Amino acid sequence: MLILQVTDLDEARQALDLGADVVVAQGTEAGGHGALRGRSTLPFVPAVADLAGHVPVLAAGGIADGRGVAAALVLGAAGAAIGTRFQATTEALVDPATAAALVAARGDDTERNRVLDIARGSRWPSRYAARTLRHPYIDRWRDREDELAADEQAHRDYQADVARGAVPPLPIWAGEGVDLIADLPSAASLVPALAAQAEAALARCSRGAPPG
Repeated sequence: MLILQVTDLDEARQALDLGADVVVAQGTEAGGHGALRGRSTLPFVPAVADLAGHVPVLAAGGIADGRGVAAALVLGAAGAAIGTRFQATTEALVDPATAAALVAARGDDTERNRVLDIARGSRWPSRYAARTLRHPYIDRWRDREDELAADEQAHRDYQADVARGAVPPLPIWAGEGVDLIADLPSAASLVPALAAQAEAALARCSRGAPPG
């Protein structure tokens, strides 16, 4: 099965031309790598769904509870690709400090830029940046990416700070939906909880009741 993630309609067309069995429409609210200048999940998902026709589309970006799953279905997606919420589960292969940071964080604590990719020497294309939690190097080098790329001493400083534990060994990838994460359940219990929340949200909508 070929699953391709896209961040704009041109990429969606390319994915379909390549014969994608599933297309993941990722909005800029998503954690981790995505388009530096992309589309928000809410308007992007239905546009991809209309383009994809019979090919299933998954919504990604800022979805962290069953209400988000329900919204994805209403927008025409077949489901949701959820990252940050599952990073904060007991099965996730992350440092306990990372999981704790996700529980404590808020959406305003996330930022999408290229600073940490440059500091780490990561070779992601410049059109894709990473949304992460706040980080000292982001504050230090924000809007100075070209200067950072040319500063070899800054790269050495980053590696030294990682080695002595002054900064995390990896960025903490986190989407804007991190506001909705308040605990560390097991993934096994989270999946049915998300399904139940989505079902309840859709039922409320069908009755004309307010979301909640």
